[in-house]
Formats: sequence, structure tokens, C-alpha cells
Amino acid sequence: MGFRAVCIESRCKCSYAGGYLVVTTKEVTTRIHLSEIESVTFCTNKAYISAYLLSELAKAKIPVVFVDEKYLPVAESLPMHGAHNNSARIAEQLEWSVPQKKRLWQRVVKDKILLQSRILESYGLSDAADVLRTYRKDVRSGDPSNREAVAAALYFSELFGKPFNRDLDCPLNYSLDYGYSIVLSRVAREIASRGYLTQIGIHHRGKLNPWNLACDFMEPFRPYIDIVISRTDRDRFDTETRRQLTSIMSDYVMYKDGKYRLGNVIGLYVKDCLEVLSKRRDINEIVCYEL
Repeated sequence: MGFRAVCIESRCKCSYAGGYLVVTTKEVTTRIHLSEIESVTFCTNKAYISAYLLSELAKAKIPVVFVDEKYLPVAESLPMHGAHNNSARIAEQLEWSVPQKKRLWQRVVKDKILLQSRILESYGLSDAADVLRTYRKDVRSGDPSNREAVAAALYFSELFGKPFNRDLDCPLNYSLDYGYSIVLSRVAREIASRGYLTQIGIHHRGKLNPWNLACDFMEPFRPYIDIVISRTDRDRFDTETRRQLTSIMSDYVMYKDGKYRLGNVIGLYVKDCLEVLSKRRDINEIVCYEL
């Protein structure tokens, strides 16, 4: 698995040669071996990309993300065949029981709210953090009372200020959306690499959403993006912000008995969730990372 998050931001030609991604501009040619690449993000519509390169990136299971004129991700390329036993995995996925899916969603929501409460605590917002911990205790199987949304509303208003909400057209939301898309890309890659379908979720069921399962499993990793953005200039969504977010998979977080790269932790969390759904792991064995 690679470690470089490649971000293309200027006019260039991207091609493939002898195992390398070759990026050619008027001034310089840069070569990066595919084994070193964790992801590729095209933050410009002025890059020319060869079909050969896209094919080789897919074979290497390297996600490719494309953004629009506002620098917001609009598309992603993932390999069609992530594992040798795709058919068996998909058949297994279709047999996941409703109670098992509801219990796992409960656990995912609890992990997310726990991290949100810790972020507020770190900023001295103890009263709001206590309320979130109360919400967390109230999360039942399947979260029928939607504690996840109630907690999110309080959390965002405390972290980013009372006037803020996720529907605003502003640089802060652009940054959050960009960061979330990076996490979604990684989660989707992990699901696909294990032979499962990203379209079939345990809670998200959007008929037009090809990433339902990835949207489910990414929830506990949203707070990591939140805290990264909270430490930047919230009024700017610039090149530096995008570069910082593109490279977060190489950040280290506390997990189980040590420090691991965020990208690796996402892979382990997704693996544990899939094994719980397939009854190969107990739900209490799932461990979330620490901020």
C-alpha cells in the first residue's frame, strides 16, 4: 500500500510508463512509482490523462478523485474487481441480517459521538461535551431516535459557532466536504478491495448513492477532518488547505496499542465492521482510534 497522496493542480499531461505515473509540464517531468501512491486527486480540469494510466491505477487499486471548478470532488474511479472472491463476498453481503446491521450502526454512531465529545472537551466546551455523552448513551440499535443527527447539530454549532450550519455556502463547508470526500474515497477503496459492494449500506440506502456502505463506515472518521479544519483559517479554502487534507492518510493516530497511519486505521476499522456483519468477529472487539 502506497504512502503518497498525489495532488495534481496545474496544467500537465499524466501518463504511464514502466510502473510509473509520469506527470509532464512545460518545465519539468516528474515520475512516481505506483507502489508509492496511496491516491491521486485531480484538482484541475486542465490535466490530460491517458486511458493507459487510469487502467494501471485501477489494477493497482489506487483511487482517483476528480474535482469540479469549485475544487469539490465530483467523481471517483475505483477498480471493478477488488478481490479474487468477489462473488462469494457479495453473496455474503446480501445475507447480512437486519439486527446485525442495526447493532453495527449503533456502534458506529456511538464511536462518532464519542470522538465529537472529546473534540469539544479539548476546546474547553465541557458542558456541550457532557450533553453529547448523554446522547451517546441514548443511542439504541439502529439509532431510531436519530441521536446521530441531534448530536451533530449541537456539535457543529459549538465547534464552529452558533451561526454555522452544514447547509451554508462558505469556505468552511467547502473544506469539510473536501476532507470528507478524501475519507470516503479511502473507505470505499477498503470495501472494494475486500470484494464487497459499496452500493449496499447498513443504514444509508440512497438509490442514487453508489457509496452507501462507505458513507456508513466513514462516520467515525468525520471528526478527524473536523479537528483538522478547526485548526486552519476557516475563511479560506485554498491550495494549502487542499494539500493538507489530501495528505491526511499519512497522519498518525493512536489506535489499540500504538500509533498508526490514519489510512491503515481506516482499513482495520472497515475490516472489523465487515467481519462483524459476517459473524466472524464480535461487535465488542471493534476498537476506534483516539484523537
